[in-house]
Amino acid sequence: MAAVYYCDTDCELWYTRAEEQKIGVIKMPYTIDGKEYFYDLGRGMDFKDFYDRMRAGSTPTTSALNAEDYKKIFEPHFKKGEDILYVAFSSNMSATFNSMNMAVKELSAKYPGVRFECFDTLSICMGAGLPVYLGAKVFNANGGDIDKTLEYLNNINPQICVLFAVDKLTYLARGGRLSPAKAKIANLFNVKPILSVSKEGLIDVISKQSGNKKAMSYIVEEFKANYRDIDNAPIVIVSADADEAAAELKKRVAEIAPAAEIWEQPVGPVIGAHCGPGTYGIIFTGTGRKS
Repeated sequence: MAAVYYCDTDCELWYTRAEEQKIGVIKMPYTIDGKEYFYDLGRGMDFKDFYDRMRAGSTPTTSALNAEDYKKIFEPHFKKGEDILYVAFSSNMSATFNSMNMAVKELSAKYPGVRFECFDTLSICMGAGLPVYLGAKVFNANGGDIDKTLEYLNNINPQICVLFAVDKLTYLARGGRLSPAKAKIANLFNVKPILSVSKEGLIDVISKQSGNKKAMSYIVEEFKANYRDIDNAPIVIVSADADEAAAELKKRVAEIAPAAEIWEQPVGPVIGAHCGPGTYGIIFTGTGRKS
């Protein structure tokens, strides 16, 4: 039976790479200045405008898809008898998966015999996008074999490392991940938190550095200590309108891993709504998550 492979735009895999691997894409919504948009993996996105608006005071919000949205996406495949493998961002970061499960349950009853598998990366941004990309390569190389792809994903996913530095804690406080009082004190004293994604699929503060230079050095040293070349996977550097920091990070990473392919891309609006402008980070294969 034929099978199809899906991701969502919270994985932030760049649209050209999704197209290259023939990945179906579920567009996740965000709202800014009263207008709703659906992120398209960068195809038509003006990132500079989005982050300039945030700096000027706009407060973007994110929301979940409903069951009808998922039915519109998946029912054509159910009708054709195509099995589906969906490699998703962390289920512990959104209620959208409750709606998805409702839709799939209804579709499975209507079209029995179609297989639907959702692999939870328990990560977000390119922490989810890197396993999406690597899994798609295995899926395509094996004729859409879902079991082989799931076996690979279960092996590679725990080896994905994610490190981020945010410019200000204001946006994390707005999203409920930090108290406003702590954010105000940290911003006042120029504390730069280093974020990762926990084994449970939640954002975790793993270090607090004093100032930008120390934050950068911490990330570089963590990369040096934990990087492992696995399956020739690329190293991914992302930034939310933090071009100078991203360029410096790329330079220092290239000195440590000169043979590695390094991708650079923006942080998308759904993730950017929570981390804010000035954020930068790195995603790579290595020793995996520590918390």
